Amino acid sequence: MSDQQLTCEELVEIVTEYLEGGLSDAERERFEEHVVVCSGCANYLDQIRMTIELAGRVTIDDLMEETKIELLAAFRDWRRE
Repeated sequence: MSDQQLTCEELVEIVTEYLEGGLSDAERERFEEHVVVCSGCANYLDQIRMTIELAGRVTIDDLMEETKIELLAAFRDWRRE
């Protein structure tokens, strides 16, 4: 990453690294500066955090059998690509 302002597209690409603490200090600073001035990306970050929080509460037993089958098929197809 350069010293230029982070774009929205770049933020979306590195949001997982940010949340996992995998960015350098300079990258993290650019990320956080962008979120302060871009309400769309701030909302996106909040949505990703909420998704992680909620998804962590779902267990395999919470899913209907049809949903389990569909998810397994989707991941199987994704791995083939």
